[in-house]
Amino acid sequence: MQRTRIKICGITREQDLHAAVAAGADALGFVFYPKSPRFVTPEQFAALAPVLPPYVSGVGLFVNATVGQVHQAVNEGPIALLQFHGDETIDECAAIAAAVKRPFVRAFRVKPDTSTADLLESEAQYRAASPWFTGLLLDTWVDAYGGAGKVFDWSIIPKELAPRVVLSGGLSVQNATSAVAQVRPYAVDISSGVEESKGIKDARKIAAFVDAVRAADAMT
Repeated sequence: MQRTRIKICGITREQDLHAAVAAGADALGFVFYPKSPRFVTPEQFAALAPVLPPYVSGVGLFVNATVGQVHQAVNEGPIALLQFHGDETIDECAAIAAAVKRPFVRAFRVKPDTSTADLLESEAQYRAASPWFTGLLLDTWVDAYGGAGKVFDWSIIPKELAPRVVLSGGLSVQNATSAVAQVRPYAVDISSGVEESKGIKDARKIAAFVDAVRAADAMT
């Protein structure tokens, strides 16, 4: 039985953090992007950090942030992994990760004309550029930086890449089982699909999403 890792992103409240942990999430995402409805300041993260239990990873999401801004966030609590979700270049991602000494994932926003070869080439370029790179997070291209709740064509994800990617973009309780069964990603990442409203999570949806992913894991 394969165990797909699960990240619940956009945590802004202590009760949502507790709900995600209780449901069995492996990682929690904290958005350090001021224009996001799920934005938390480094100070707000510092208040949530003591509640984060051992073996549940804190992930910091950044959009076009400076090294200083990333430093400020990681100094406030246990950020184990960086997630770059803006227009950062390969070299900028590598430099920031090296400066703060944290591994990173790179969000790849999949467009309608994105090809399988594009995904493989991107991953190869990041791996060559930085020892801190851990994988691609595949999201749907929209004009904003993530959180749009739209699905892309999962069939373009090559079988050899799937076990190393984080699948995101439009996941929900309704499609999680089929998504994981079809793609077999290393991990899944959800935010808007488990919310009551933007930035406010629904504990029942989180639990149901985790159950839906585990149902796919149980399939042979």
